[in-house]
Amino acid sequence: MTTTHDPTRDLVLERHIPDVTPALLWRAWTEPDQLMQWFAPKPWETSACEIDLRPGGVFSTTMRSPEGEEMAGDPGCYLEVVEHRRLVWTDALGPGYRPNASSFMTAIITMAPEGNGTKYRALVLHRDAAGRQQHEDMGFFTGWTTMLDQLVTHARGLGAEAGAG
Repeated sequence: MTTTHDPTRDLVLERHIPDVTPALLWRAWTEPDQLMQWFAPKPWETSACEIDLRPGGVFSTTMRSPEGEEMAGDPGCYLEVVEHRRLVWTDALGPGYRPNASSFMTAIITMAPEGNGTKYRALVLHRDAAGRQQHEDMGFFTGWTTMLDQLVTHARGLGAEAGAG
């Protein structure tokens, strides 16, 4: 299934990532101990992560500010899991597809082999233009680009470990 980008409600970040396979990116996205190493733009950090990698399973992270303040939202829910290709989760639903009291976004992460690397796309859907603008004003492009750079560095490290082992 392909989701069309609606520029009035959605934010998107796309990049060709050379020399990193979808399998390495997948591992960094789906193993809690791996995700915690890159999922917050430095100097922030991810202090906790819970992943139940199946539709209806939990996706939950807690971020820690440089001052030590913990920020945890309601646990989200995976909607779609296609190994090495596509992860879709939302904060509108919690584990088991139970509705959360509020929602902000649904994220669709796609990874496809391309040349010597991966075509990576993060499409973030919002309820309306105001939600999209709020996320952009919060620093979406700076934050998600920084996280993507951290993800790439981390995934390359995983690849080097695999090559050394």
